[in-house]
Amino acid sequence: MKDQIIRGMACNNEIRFFAAYTKETVETAKQIHGLSKVATAALGRTLTAGGMMGAMCKDEKEVLTIQIAGDGPLKKVTVTADAHSNVKGLVYDGRVEIDPRSDGHLDVGGAVGHHGMLTVIRDSGFAEPYVGQTALASGEIGDDLTYYFAESEQIPTSVGVGVLVNADGSVQHAGGFIIQLMPFASEATISALEASLAKFSSVTNFFADGKSPIDMIHDILGDDVTIEDEIPTQYKCNCSKERTTKALISLGKKEISEMIADGEPITLHCDFCNSDYTFSLDELKDILAHM
Repeated sequence: MKDQIIRGMACNNEIRFFAAYTKETVETAKQIHGLSKVATAALGRTLTAGGMMGAMCKDEKEVLTIQIAGDGPLKKVTVTADAHSNVKGLVYDGRVEIDPRSDGHLDVGGAVGHHGMLTVIRDSGFAEPYVGQTALASGEIGDDLTYYFAESEQIPTSVGVGVLVNADGSVQHAGGFIIQLMPFASEATISALEASLAKFSSVTNFFADGKSPIDMIHDILGDDVTIEDEIPTQYKCNCSKERTTKALISLGKKEISEMIADGEPITLHCDFCNSDYTFSLDELKDILAHM
């Protein structure tokens, strides 16, 4: 299956849904950052949710950031997504490994921590960014985002995200869903959805059975499903020499003059994709001259 996000409506338009398959996206993140198994799962779940939440953006230029700061050894997970579901992310300490849970699954909640904060920042570029923040519900990412939508955005939502990691650390499957009730949803629809979600096993079990995101949506929501969009999603960093130059300019003339006085080229590093951008003395002088 190719990485994609499916967006649509269901149950007489009383439910909005997003479903994602993100194996290559998560594998790319794992390779870039050299992540442990549990860090791959934690960042992968957040990347998957970020891609789906990016598909919710109403403005083409909107950028969404998810920050999870917990008391576990991973410390902090950050993911950024744009309106086209391009995502990038990083973990503060991506080499952490902890024992699996008693059921054999990776202990994402233990790695993230059960206490901390989840912050969502929506920046359209036109006004002050919207910032929503809630306490962590479990550290398992899906539960935390479910709680965030209910508390911060007042939208009854169910978020399910999962990453299945092979014994060698590679990603076997990754994906998830976001299901939201519309304000006019009937009690019958709400009750049916709650019963269906209670029977659903897990995202990773579903994909391990060879099924697709749309199969997952039909399994949860039934046959009354309308797909509105199929959106490609990928791990994509938007850093460049040009953007890095702008970052340098923002430091100001004094800072750049001091760099030139040191007599050495400087290298700026992008933590999201591990790219380095080196500026020679001549380039620094040229930047200063045009400021």
